[in-house]
Amino acid sequence: ESGSPTRWVLRHISFVAPAGATIGVVGATGSGKSALMDLVPRLFDPQEGQILIDGIPIRDLSIASLRREIGYVPQESFLFSDTIGSNLVYGTSDETAASWAAEIAQLDDTIERFPGGYDTVLGERGINLSGGQKQRAALARALARRPTIVLLDDALSAVDTHTEAEILRSLRDELDKRTALIASHRVSAIREATWIIVLEQGRIVEQGRHAELLAAGGRYWALLNRQ
Repeated sequence: ESGSPTRWVLRHISFVAPAGATIGVVGATGSGKSALMDLVPRLFDPQEGQILIDGIPIRDLSIASLRREIGYVPQESFLFSDTIGSNLVYGTSDETAASWAAEIAQLDDTIERFPGGYDTVLGERGINLSGGQKQRAALARALARRPTIVLLDDALSAVDTHTEAEILRSLRDELDKRTALIASHRVSAIREATWIIVLEQGRIVEQGRHAELLAAGGRYWALLNRQ
């Protein structure tokens, strides 16, 4: 996992994400989910193999043009000491996008209860928000840029299961228009994905749709039952 003492070497990772598809990536902590996600925006490059977008290797694209198409929500949410509205529209000139994205992230009601609403100034790194609120703000900021590729790396881990379900319900229509990779250790976050891959020690050990993986009674089934 990215940011942890051990970084798995990803091996034999091969799958196709059609436009408009949502790929769920599930596995225990340390299975390689973050390492896989970090490859897409080229936070680092694979030593072997390649990633292609519309048939073009991402190494042939400028990093700036590649990242303009990506909305990435990493595990650790970073917010600036600025108004929450400015945080949500960071990276986009669309001032109306903040409320739209906040509604999808189930954050709009919370913001409206703040004394200054969208003009409420956040402390350094968003210290005056809870962990779940920070994650929802980071999600809204990524969506406000209206990216064609959405990467969510355990982006709802601090959100309660009820709110997570509401966010995923709101996200469903939006992700239908984009290619999305959602990595999570919780099966509930990825069970509706178009295709699911199960990682273990940097390898794909199972893949398929939710019902197919359950019927197989393998690692995915065991992971769901543990949860």
